[in-house]
Amino acid sequence: MRSYLDFEKPVAELEAKADELRALDGKGDGYSLSEEIGKLDAKASQALKEIYAALTPWQKTLVARHPQRPHFSDYCARLITEFTPLAGDRGFGEDEAIVGGFGRFRGEPVCVLGQEKGNSTETRIRHNFGMPKPEGYRKAVRLMEMADRFGLPVLSFVDTAGAYPGIEAEERGQAEAIARSTEACLGLRSPSVALVIGEGGSGGAIAIAAMSKVMMLEHAIYSVISPEGAASILWRDTARAQDAATGMKITAQDLLRFGIIDRIVSEPTGGAHRDPEMAITRAGDSIAAALSDMAGLSQEELVARREDKFLAIGRNL
Repeated sequence: MRSYLDFEKPVAELEAKADELRALDGKGDGYSLSEEIGKLDAKASQALKEIYAALTPWQKTLVARHPQRPHFSDYCARLITEFTPLAGDRGFGEDEAIVGGFGRFRGEPVCVLGQEKGNSTETRIRHNFGMPKPEGYRKAVRLMEMADRFGLPVLSFVDTAGAYPGIEAEERGQAEAIARSTEACLGLRSPSVALVIGEGGSGGAIAIAAMSKVMMLEHAIYSVISPEGAASILWRDTARAQDAATGMKITAQDLLRFGIIDRIVSEPTGGAHRDPEMAITRAGDSIAAALSDMAGLSQEELVARREDKFLAIGRNL
């Protein structure tokens, strides 16, 4: 069953009417309702296009958090063949908020990792709602170091509200683990691509997003803090999250303009949750294009270009 956001109510009403007519079609005196159904479908489609053509930053935040939006496991299952997951940080334990391993992307061997939020109560709890603990980032470092050793490209799928802020995580060195993971990203001598597929929250996101190519889905967000968190700090009022989202410039369009990301991956009309297959296919095509752009570059060139890319952020504004 499709879940609608508040600003999608006009579309929801039109699609509900169309569904009612579909249920009645053919059950009466033989009169066809296909023409009326077609008109309603056309109106719903047009309304959806108009709404998504003018989304506010806060509305994009809601789309990025949509419960039916495809998560890392969906992208991995669709894009990666022969996937072999690896577990544990070889120091403390396993953190299922970050899933990673090795497989093949369009026939070529790669290292793939990403935050997994889960899509049911059980899986969300198991994956800690996509909020990694230190052992999750140390597992990511282990995977990236292995990929670097064998010269394998690294694909990273970013989707987290932020690193887990619990006491036990801080006791086990959360900040240090995030820093080490970011360092591992920046030091990779093989091609690397990060794609923000939903939320890119704070250091918890950048720890696996500091790659040679950084991309975002059209309605994803990427920010140093959540809009609610910013509103709480600035105005002591989380109800002003919409104002914070606007002022923080967290959308893919703003971040491309600032040079923080390299490419925007377009989503199906109505967001990735409306047509996950199309969204994932487009993501795969963009990843392939990014890897192609880096083909033939030496290890030294990859490291130097990545360094120049991140040092240039904010200098030309």
